[in-house]
Formats: sequence, structure tokens, C-alpha cells
Amino acid sequence: MSTPDPIKQESLIAYPSQFPIKVMGVKADGFVHVITQIAERFDPGFDANTVELRDSKAGNYLGVTITVTATSREQLDELYRALSSHPSVKVVL
Repeated sequence: MSTPDPIKQESLIAYPSQFPIKVMGVKADGFVHVITQIAERFDPGFDANTVELRDSKAGNYLGVTITVTATSREQLDELYRALSSHPSVKVVL
């Protein structure tokens, strides 16, 4: 009788699915373009027209919500790493 691997957990996300990701960073020229380029690397069908923007109260930061077609946990993990490692990005949720 085999025991389930505790590291290998069932995903709470059904793949493929539309998956929103919020990215916050310094409000600067080109920030949104960089985020959409990263999204397109991981989701070739990414539609930049679906991007939502929200300025911070003081206007120094910008919240960018992208919605990607998630196809696997690995894809999402790699996308989060790519976004988080960009120098202009402060938070990825």
C-alpha cells in the first residue's frame, strides 16, 4: 500500500483557467509595457486590452492587474518569479 506524497498536493485551481495577478510597482514610463511583455512570455494568448490599472493614493505607485490563462502550477510559479524579479516590481499577488 503506497502512502500519498505530502509534497505533491492537489491543486485548488482547475487548469486551464483565467487567473488574475496583481502587480504593484513604481509608476514610471514603460512599467505597464514590461508587465505585459512578461505576461506574453508565459501566455501567448494574453490580451493586453484586459489590463486594469490603479494609481496609489499619492500617485507614486501603480497597481496593474493582468489576467492570464493558467495552464499549470509550474507556469504560474515561473510567471510569479519573473514578475517578482523585475527591479520595478514591489509586490506580486
